[in-house]
Amino acid sequence: MRTATRLATTITGLLAVAALSACGTLQEASDTAAAVANTANTVQLCTDALSQAAVNVDIAAPEEALGRAHEAGATLSDLAADAANTTLSQAITALADTLTAVTLNDLVSGPAQWLETRATQVANLTTACAG
Repeated sequence: MRTATRLATTITGLLAVAALSACGTLQEASDTAAAVANTANTVQLCTDALSQAAVNVDIAAPEEALGRAHEAGATLSDLAADAANTTLSQAITALADTLTAVTLNDLVSGPAQWLETRATQVANLTTACAG
């Protein structure tokens, strides 16, 4: 009887170890799947943000450019809210703010400064997406 009890205890212990090992493997698989999903979401977010950053803002037609800039800025603001990465969110938000805050006067009187700021922010966004 004593041998049967020891054998049962040993088998129970082995089964518990096997179950815990399986749980660890499942957790690793779950973590890997989550990391892959997060990467895929970040790639999609960057693709969407960079497409908005590349919106054609033709300063030769300032009223049309203003409308496009504001639309792109609003879209970028929505994308920034979905970014889990703080650096990426900040880069998207900075560009969104520049696009939504631009005025007709900015595009008519000082387009070079505005375009330079926008280019810097697009570069920052590209860096955040690459990192």
